[in-house]
Amino acid sequence: MSEEIATDSSEATESKDPVASLTEDLQRLQAEYSNYKKRVDRDRILVADIATGAALIELLPILDDLDRAAEHGELTGGFKAIADQISNFSQKLGLEKFGEAPSNFDPNIHEALMHETSKDVKETTVTKILQPGYKHKERVLRPARVVVTDPEHGS
Repeated sequence: MSEEIATDSSEATESKDPVASLTEDLQRLQAEYSNYKKRVDRDRILVADIATGAALIELLPILDDLDRAAEHGELTGGFKAIADQISNFSQKLGLEKFGEAPSNFDPNIHEALMHETSKDVKETTVTKILQPGYKHKERVLRPARVVVTDPEHGS
């Protein structure tokens, strides 16, 4: 009789092992699938952001022309309404214009086209914006093109 009990208990442990093994496999597959879904969602968002950024880059020369026209007082009537719509549309897509003078020079967001020196500045400073920069989310689409002034060293 003790042999029968021993055989029954060994069969029970053998039958639990496949169930435990299958349960572990299922849990592992569920975790892998969950990670896969997260990665696909993250990649989908990244691809959409890159595509939007590429489209916005093509729009930058038009925005520059509209800014120049506004500076010269040429945006009036219906043309001004269209320019405002284009500007609002680009802002809805997340396009941000940046570049102010005076500010500290940051080579990550500024492209220095001209250098000057002055006793009035203590560190390299953006003194004039030649062309504004644009960002989409945190990605710089075009650096601001600027004139920088360096501190004048001893005379």
